[in-house]
Amino acid sequence: MYKLDLPLDLKEVAAIEGRRNREQQRQSRIFNARARTMGVDAAALEKQVEERTTMERMEKAREEAFDADREQYDKIALMLEQKEQQLSRDLDQAVQNYRAQHQYPETRREFDLYDPEALKKDRPARVSDDDPRCGPASLQKFAGEDLNEQKRRELQTEMTKNWLQGQIEERKRSEAQQMYADNLYDRKRVELEERSQHLSKMEEECRKAMKMATDNFNQALAMEASERRRQQKQLEEDNNFAEIYNHLTGDLLTENPAAAVSAFGPHRVVPDRWKGMSQEQLKDILDVQKQQCQEKQRLKEEEKQQSTEWDKQRTLAARAAMSLEQQEQEFSRNMRKRLDGYNQQLSREQRAHLDYLDTAVYTNNPTAHYHSQFNTTSR
Repeated sequence: MYKLDLPLDLKEVAAIEGRRNREQQRQSRIFNARARTMGVDAAALEKQVEERTTMERMEKAREEAFDADREQYDKIALMLEQKEQQLSRDLDQAVQNYRAQHQYPETRREFDLYDPEALKKDRPARVSDDDPRCGPASLQKFAGEDLNEQKRRELQTEMTKNWLQGQIEERKRSEAQQMYADNLYDRKRVELEERSQHLSKMEEECRKAMKMATDNFNQALAMEASERRRQQKQLEEDNNFAEIYNHLTGDLLTENPAAAVSAFGPHRVVPDRWKGMSQEQLKDILDVQKQQCQEKQRLKEEEKQQSTEWDKQRTLAARAAMSLEQQEQEFSRNMRKRLDGYNQQLSREQRAHLDYLDTAVYTNNPTAHYHSQFNTTSR
């Protein structure tokens, strides 16, 4: 039994649908004669691509220059920050070393109050039976007695003096250390200020150089434009002077007869320059007119004789043409009869050949379904 209720594979269905859509899009492009035959200006497109590539290359070089400057400034700022942090760490380490080397807990004034070895260092209540501190009843100390007051006071005075001397020395060392740290901080600040001033000076020099180059370029452009205007003005003045000179020395004001001669021949003149004919020219014109009248009369007589001769020739030619036309008509009738017989024979042979093709060769004629399967795919 066949399992017809299996779920469809969505991926396969999507792939089939995608291929079907791409095939339809390809057919719409390929079967569209207008889109298939029209071309584009490849040279213009290549030029546009080249110009865009050049612009992108220039923009990329500009961005790389800015990135290089920014990286350099970031490195300088990072170096300054690292130096400042290292200086702070050195100061903290120096303070810790000083405390570890010179400020012991034993040197403090109140160390005897929290000395962990106080009980070990203290004298016992009695050393032996013959301890001179023991009295008649072996009492070690009575309330209110202070037998070692003088030594205790001397010892306390000495200790106070030592403590004061140690505090004075410690304060001097602290001030010297603070002065040394301030000196280092001032030097570092001066160094940073000098570096900042140097960078500012370099930036100012760079701006000045760029401004100077821009000013020089603008000045060169202004000079070029001024020189171009001067040359144009000089050329215009020269043309005006030349035009005035040509008018003064021209044929119009000097009334030169040769100026009226036309370029199409010596017998023609320019109407707007012609000043009239001379007596010799008028006499030559009258003589020529007389000769032309005589020549025209002679030509008329010759033309009349030729017309008479042509009429005779035309009559003879018409008779000969009628005879040739009759012969040609007879020949055409004979040829038409032979051609009709030959065409009838060809018609019979063609009809027999078509019958043979229909009955013996083309027995399986194609239907409309056979022709509809063409041009259905773009592959």
